[in-house]
Amino acid sequence: MARSVAEALAEKQREISVAEFFQKNRQILGFDSLTKSMVVAVKEGVDNALDACEDAGILPEVSVEIRQEGKDEYLVVIEDNGPGIVRRNIPRVFGKLLYGSRFHAVRQSRGQQGIGISAVVLYGQLTTGRPARVISKVAEEEVAYELDLTVDTKTNEPHVLKEKPVIWEKPHGTRVEVCIRARYQRGRQSVYEYLQNTAIVNPHARISLIEPDGRRVVFERATEKMPPPPVEIKPHPHGIELGELMSLARDTKAYRLTSFLSGEFSRVSPSLASRICDVASLDPYLRPADMTVMQAKRLIDAFGRVKIMAPPTDCLSPIGAQLIKKGLKNVLGGLRPGFYAQPVTREPSVYRGNPFVVEVGMVYGGDLPKDQPVRILRFANRVPLLYQQGACAITKAVANIDWRRYGLEQRGGSGIPIGPAIILVHVASTRIPFTSEAKEAIADVPEIRREIELALKDVARQIRMYVAKKKRKSKVSEKFFIVQKVIPEIARKAAEIVGKPVPPLEPVLSKVMNVVWVEEKVERGKGDFSVNVRVANLTTAPRSFRLYADVPAGRVMRESVSPPGEVSEDEVIKWDLPEIPPAGELTLAFRVEDVKGGYGETTFYVEGINPAMVIGAEPLPGDWGIKDLEVLESEEEVEE
Repeated sequence: MARSVAEALAEKQREISVAEFFQKNRQILGFDSLTKSMVVAVKEGVDNALDACEDAGILPEVSVEIRQEGKDEYLVVIEDNGPGIVRRNIPRVFGKLLYGSRFHAVRQSRGQQGIGISAVVLYGQLTTGRPARVISKVAEEEVAYELDLTVDTKTNEPHVLKEKPVIWEKPHGTRVEVCIRARYQRGRQSVYEYLQNTAIVNPHARISLIEPDGRRVVFERATEKMPPPPVEIKPHPHGIELGELMSLARDTKAYRLTSFLSGEFSRVSPSLASRICDVASLDPYLRPADMTVMQAKRLIDAFGRVKIMAPPTDCLSPIGAQLIKKGLKNVLGGLRPGFYAQPVTREPSVYRGNPFVVEVGMVYGGDLPKDQPVRILRFANRVPLLYQQGACAITKAVANIDWRRYGLEQRGGSGIPIGPAIILVHVASTRIPFTSEAKEAIADVPEIRREIELALKDVARQIRMYVAKKKRKSKVSEKFFIVQKVIPEIARKAAEIVGKPVPPLEPVLSKVMNVVWVEEKVERGKGDFSVNVRVANLTTAPRSFRLYADVPAGRVMRESVSPPGEVSEDEVIKWDLPEIPPAGELTLAFRVEDVKGGYGETTFYVEGINPAMVIGAEPLPGDWGIKDLEVLESEEEVEE
């Protein structure tokens, strides 16, 4: 009886293809609601387009069009100017899950699993019954190829329904059209938000969106400079696991253990390979394919006992402080924040042998809402993370900091703070530890979380300085108003009593105030904004220094800068101010082209003067060449 049951069960057992598995478990890939399915479909197509363009060294131009075909049915069209896909590979790229060029590459990239765009094709055919249409052209071919295809879920192989060569005006590129069951919306966790966030951390890309109602939105590129291409590296010994080591040993072409170690791993030289073999008590001439499990365990133990350099970081392509700030200004300018903190890019670090870099940017004040939780923009390898915020290491790191120390409201000293701020966190790594195949949140790895917290504290200190300076400026303004009213009145009365003329009051006012005052006045004109900056020396000594005006949004009209100053590519104006005598002042001016949402607040920086005595300007950030933040911190503590 037992045998017959076992035989019956054996007859029911069969192999399941990965496509069939995801057909029945599509929620694992993010297709678990109609609105989310729309975002996932666009995300996978745009990620592929950006990766392809960057791999070819092409400034990306990506267009997204969404057309409504019926109730909860939309045609998603994504087109790029990338290098295109050779004809023989088109079916597998779009019609075979777990097929791609980046899975085995140890370097930073958006897509690595080979699931994304083929999963969208699969979801489209499951929910609408329609095949995907792909048009692709490589520069070497005179014609493009148009294919209609589906995924055979039983075999996880592409099924080409129709194919033909077509004339396409593009010199090279790819266009994919997929009809899916979904729902389109604006606002939070939408296609618009995803593309807006993508534009922030990919300022070299031009991204356009045509919505179902015909509205067209364009996120123009903020820079013509391509990010440095990440270089592929070999696995690092500290990140290797037993099964992976055994697999590498079986597949290697090396005949000796030492040559296997130095040839298959990064940061392992021939001399270090010999040292590892000594510590592991293994024969250096051992054939890697003959290594036993016990010997492999000793080898991994030796990796931890021998000092090995951290893996190289040229496999990563961080955004950089300059471009993070530029991206935020370009996309969020309409929100008119009061202050753009200088973004922080941490030194590269390592988790489980995988190099990673954490970057943080933050904007504060201005028109941002004061009574709502701060907005957290999460990114992994330049890709926005819109879902599962609570499960993400980034969110946990933000919640773990006591933001009350930095001027934001936070009940109990933990949790998401409340206040007028937007926090951007980007993690770049050769292997992002996502919590699921949907790639919606970063796992809470201690090494990554620690780096995020340190970077957050770096930018938070800038916010604290800014808030303290605003408070101090307000107090000094009141003091200045009183001094201007009271001292002249005292001098007039005293002069009347003694019968003498009123003495000059400027030296007295300077001695009482003892600050350098920087104040701007903005007026809207026809098609532009006029900005006038008053710099007053209310101290007892002449002052000469360098002043920087970091324009929040818009483009500076260079000919309008008065007196003439240098204008950098990042819209930062630099003036070398002449010596201003005590009680003297200087007026600076410039104009900015009109921008959507109005003009925000200019951030001023100073160099060549103690920033603690300057009201209305910040110390020049350390990565701009000046390291005087300590002076301002001590001044803040006095004010607090």
